[in-house]
Amino acid sequence: MVEGTARVVTDPGFADVESGEILVSPTTDPSWSSIMFISAALVVDIGGALSHAAIVARELAVPCVVNTKTGSRCLRTGDRLRVDGTTGTVTVVERAAEPITAYHGGDET
Repeated sequence: MVEGTARVVTDPGFADVESGEILVSPTTDPSWSSIMFISAALVVDIGGALSHAAIVARELAVPCVVNTKTGSRCLRTGDRLRVDGTTGTVTVVERAAEPITAYHGGDET
């Protein structure tokens, strides 16, 4: 189980992720590795026990919750999260004071 700050990323090429943040993304593939290696936990919309995110998380020994379906749309950068990989739960401990505008490769959200 890990508690930390969420960083919602939709494009790994335009991400400014700090070490120890919790990566929240729609999906992952090998191009996400540099971000995953510094993340404290992973929360991914699509995937299962044999998905890229789950396998990398096991190799890195970090909590991972996959198949959230809407995590990258419901969670916000700056939210304080608790990720429990054993139970597969993501808890919002505290919402970010204000949504943080982030660049996602062509659109601002």
